[in-house]
Amino acid sequence: MRQIWKPFRALYFASLMMLIGSGLLSTYLGLRLAADHVDSLWVGALMAANYFGLVLGGKIGHRLIARVGHIRAYSACAGIVGAAVLGPGLVDWLPAWLFLRVIVGLGMMCQYMVIESWLNEQAEASQRGAVFSGYMIASYLGLVLGQLILVMHPALGLELLMLVALCFALCLVPVALTRRIHPAPLHPAPMEPRFFIKRVPQSLSTVLGAGLIIGSFYGLAPLYASQQGLSTEQVGLFMGSCVFAGLMVQWPLGWLSDRYDRALLIRCFAVVLAVAALPLAILQQVSLEILFIAGFVCSLVMFCLYPLAVAFSNDHVEGDRRVSLTAMLLVTYGVGASIGPLVAGVLMKLFGSHMLYAFFSFFALVLVWRIRPKAVTNLHQVDDAPLHHVAMPDSMSSSPLVACLDPRVDEQVVQDQMQNPINPEPDPEPETEPTAETDRPPDEPDTGREQSFTEARP
Repeated sequence: MRQIWKPFRALYFASLMMLIGSGLLSTYLGLRLAADHVDSLWVGALMAANYFGLVLGGKIGHRLIARVGHIRAYSACAGIVGAAVLGPGLVDWLPAWLFLRVIVGLGMMCQYMVIESWLNEQAEASQRGAVFSGYMIASYLGLVLGQLILVMHPALGLELLMLVALCFALCLVPVALTRRIHPAPLHPAPMEPRFFIKRVPQSLSTVLGAGLIIGSFYGLAPLYASQQGLSTEQVGLFMGSCVFAGLMVQWPLGWLSDRYDRALLIRCFAVVLAVAALPLAILQQVSLEILFIAGFVCSLVMFCLYPLAVAFSNDHVEGDRRVSLTAMLLVTYGVGASIGPLVAGVLMKLFGSHMLYAFFSFFALVLVWRIRPKAVTNLHQVDDAPLHHVAMPDSMSSSPLVACLDPRVDEQVVQDQMQNPINPEPDPEPETEPTAETDRPPDEPDTGREQSFTEARP
C-alpha cells in the first residue's frame, strides 16, 4: 500500500481538498437557503446548475488542457472555483448564484480531468486497480469530511464559504509544486450514443435513474433534514452518515456483483430503496432515529446503482468501446442529476419536504419495472464476462477520463483512442436486431448468466 500511496499522495491530497470543499458547499447552500425560507425549487436548481456545469466541463476541459497544459489549466480552474464559491457571500441575487454554480461545476470537471489523466500517466499497468481505489477513497472521504465540518462549525456564516475557498486554494499546492512532467494531452473519446442506446439500454436507464436520485439527494437532503427540525450539527451528521454508507457498501457490493446476476441485483436494490424510502416518504415528521436509520439504508442501496450499471454494461461491450462507454455513462448520469433536483424541488415546494423520499421511491419503482433480467438476447456478451467489479465514482467526483484508470479498460485502447483519436464507424447493426422474444423460444428456460443486454420491447 505504501508503494501506491507515496507516488500519488499529492494527487490524492488535491482530490481530498476538492471534495471537502465541494461537499461542504452543497450542504451549506441548502441550509443557507432553508434558513432564509427560500423555495426548495431554488435549492434544487442550484444543484442542477452544478451538474450542468460538470457536463459542460466534460466538453470544454479537453480543449483547455490541450491549449495551456495540465498545470496551468488546473491552476486557472482552481482559482476561478475559489472565487466563485465566495460569490454567495457577496451577492444575494439567486440567479447570480445559479451562474456561479455552473462555473463551479465546470471548473471542477476540468480539475478532475487533470488529476485523472495524471494518475493514469504515472500508474503502472499492474497498479491501476489499486491507484483507482485510492482515488475513490480520497473522493468519498472528502465528501464525508465536508459534511462533518458542519458539526464542528454549525454557524451558517461567511466563515464556511471562506473555508470552502481555502480548500480550493490548498488543492492547488501539490499540483503547482510537482516536479513531474506534464502528462500527454488526452482527447475526448467518441460518444456513439445511438450504439449504446441499442446495446445497453437497461444500463443507461439505471444510470439515468441513479443520477435523478443521487443528484436530488446531494442537493435537497440537507433542506429535507433541516425542515425535519434538525440543527445544523445534526444535518452534518445525517449527510456524513449517508455519504459514508456509500463508501462502506462498495466492497461488499463488489463481492455480490462478481457472484450474482447484475441485472437481478439492480432490481433487488431498487426494491429495497423503494421500501426503505417509504417511511420518510409517507410521514411528514419522523423521529430522529427513524430518519437516520432509513436515510442510512436508502443511501446504502442508492449508491450501489451506478457501479452496478457500469459493471453490467461493461459485460456487454467490447474492450475497444469501453472508453466511449464510460463517457456515455457519465454524461447520462449528469443529465439525470441535472433534471432530478429541479423536479424534486418542485414537488417539495408543492407538497412538502417528505416528497424528496417519495421521489426516490417512485423512481426506484420505475427501475424495478424497467430492469428485466430475462429480457435479453444472446448476442453481445464478452467472452470473459462477468468482468471483475470495480467501484466507480460518479460525475460528482470524476470525469470521462476516469476510464483511463479503470482496470477493465485495456491501456493500449486508452492510448489509441484518447491520445491518437480516431472516429470509428459504429458496427453495422442488423436491420431487425432480435429481441428476447425472438432470440429465445418462449418455453426455453433462462439458464446461466445473460449473454447479451438488449432489452425486450414492452
